[in-house]
Amino acid sequence: MRRIAAVVLGMAVALAVTVLLGAERAEPLPTLRNGADWRTTSALAHAAYASTPVERPTASNMTDAAWLRSGSIPGGTARREVVRQALLDLHALMQANGAVAAGPDGPWAYAWPRDNAFVAVAFAVSGHPDDAWRALDFFVPAQLRDDGFEARYRLDGTGPPDDRTPQTDGAGWLLWAIEGVRTASGEPVPRELRALRDRATEHVLHLTEDGRRLPPASPDYWEVPERRVTLGTVAPMVAGLEASSRGYAATGDSLRSSRSVTAAFSLRALIDEHFGPRYERHGDSGGPDAAAAMLLPPFAASAGPGVLAAVRAYADQARRPAGGLAPGVGWKSDGVSWTPETALIAYTAAARGDDVTATRWQDWLARQATGWGSLPEKVLPDGRPAGPAPLAWTAALFVLTEHELAQR
Repeated sequence: MRRIAAVVLGMAVALAVTVLLGAERAEPLPTLRNGADWRTTSALAHAAYASTPVERPTASNMTDAAWLRSGSIPGGTARREVVRQALLDLHALMQANGAVAAGPDGPWAYAWPRDNAFVAVAFAVSGHPDDAWRALDFFVPAQLRDDGFEARYRLDGTGPPDDRTPQTDGAGWLLWAIEGVRTASGEPVPRELRALRDRATEHVLHLTEDGRRLPPASPDYWEVPERRVTLGTVAPMVAGLEASSRGYAATGDSLRSSRSVTAAFSLRALIDEHFGPRYERHGDSGGPDAAAAMLLPPFAASAGPGVLAAVRAYADQARRPAGGLAPGVGWKSDGVSWTPETALIAYTAAARGDDVTATRWQDWLARQATGWGSLPEKVLPDGRPAGPAPLAWTAALFVLTEHELAQR
């Protein structure tokens, strides 16, 4: 009996130690990083994270009003104030050189190709084509020798802030955005961006051998190192190739258009083979992932029922206590909702005509706005906003979704 009691006591002690150690190692929940005065204080944060201070004039309310009047506020009246604030936030996050900070402070005060791409299209659909092209022009001198792009850039355009591995999805997102701005604005692609488009297209074709193989492993929107190719890397490449093909067709360049669309068709077949039928993050593992939505319109001309089923499975299984979604089912179980992935589901639902689903997610996002009206990056299990607010990607997606809903 004494031996049994000793064993039980030992197990209890070991369990207690494990729990305590686990609690010490547990990552604390994020907090709300900035407040309503972010527009007057974030320039200091921008300068701290750049090699040289960034000149960023603070717009007055009159300037904001004039800028809004020069374009339009997409959508109806239900969420008009959230759309209005999202546009103002994007305008404030933009630098004179076209760089758009992902967020107001800290490690978000950099320009990502992905974020700038979505912001550019949001500017275009809201009637600000000059700002849209400028957001893309920033990456013309930033393009690497291999025609790809760094994961992120300092806002002053002096290059990456660290030795983070380049993210190959950036080329796909910029190609998609160039065509999106051209279509929304009705303007031809500027000469400098035509050169970027040509080089970025060749980059994606090279990485995939014209769609005959999957690209090498690369970090994606999860912002973590990867040893296997992810759906979040390859899906934007297909979107970029399809967009590139449409852009070339519009200028009568049938050879380049045909090459891009043929590669996109082949690469999509490889995605179906490698990632289907569940379209998990790594194909056969990782769980359903928000990246499955990147295979739906408006990123793709069409999508089969398998992809749509995978997106719905992700939205069901990645739900968090506050009602939003995690980046993927395989994401850490901390109960935190992420607004950009939630907004991505709303955007693709609106683009394919599922207004009920899109509206439901838009209403949820609108309810998460901070006291000063900005959309945050995260929402805690108890419903409190967290992370930077605004987050450029979420704000842009909210505007784009309202534009899609307004089209019908």
